[in-house]
Amino acid sequence: MMDEHESPELTDDEKRLFADLMPEDLTEILDTGIHRRHFLKLLSLAGGGILAAQSAVAEQLLTRPLSETVPSDLAPESLENAVNVAFKVNGTSRKLTVDSRMTLLDTLRERLDLTGSKKGCDHGQCGACTVIVNGHRVLSCLTLAASCEGKTVQTIEGLAQGNTGATVRLHPVQEAFLKHDGFQCGFCTPGQICSAVAVLDEAKNGHLSYVTENVRQSTGPVKLSNEEIRERMSGNICRCGAYPNIVAAIQEVHSGKPVEQVFRSV
Repeated sequence: MMDEHESPELTDDEKRLFADLMPEDLTEILDTGIHRRHFLKLLSLAGGGILAAQSAVAEQLLTRPLSETVPSDLAPESLENAVNVAFKVNGTSRKLTVDSRMTLLDTLRERLDLTGSKKGCDHGQCGACTVIVNGHRVLSCLTLAASCEGKTVQTIEGLAQGNTGATVRLHPVQEAFLKHDGFQCGFCTPGQICSAVAVLDEAKNGHLSYVTENVRQSTGPVKLSNEEIRERMSGNICRCGAYPNIVAAIQEVHSGKPVEQVFRSV
């Protein structure tokens, strides 16, 4: 039986679809709209072929924008240690009220819907959550959102130029990762790319590393060898082992010359 609450956002066919497939979520959907977890559940049903018989309605639902309602446990009035944070994210000024203990990673993912930055180990060891703050790469899972007051944050979503379709121009590092197949599962790729962009800036600004041969030389742009790239990217773990391709992609952008991949048999 349908819930007594009516939602102007859903058609009768869509309500019947939820009543049949997700009855436990129906009341919440009618009251507050479709949220990310409902969307993911629909995707899992689609992957299992369950939506095949209702493909037209399902397609309509899967292209519907998600509700913007903030979960009740994140609403400002429910926070015990609320702080106001104003910062710029991918060129857009944002003002939020967050728990003083909330990490930048959770703020990006849960409050700003910027889910490109991934939560891997959540201990600052894998680098999947790497973003760029004031031009420097940071591990967003270990960075408090409150510490970013007045700062500029750049995530993987903010590297490309343009908005959609043919107007999008990828960052050179993104293009190089595609060319050299610098990823397999893609989970670590946002962090890898953000870290690579920062590495190139570090080299341009003359920052030294553990493997720099002469640390007494005058500061200036650093020419990155493959060993330098590996050292500087060592905080980003790729579980698929695409390291040679990642190094080749970064080297190509750094040198401005095509880099040929060399495959060795063991």
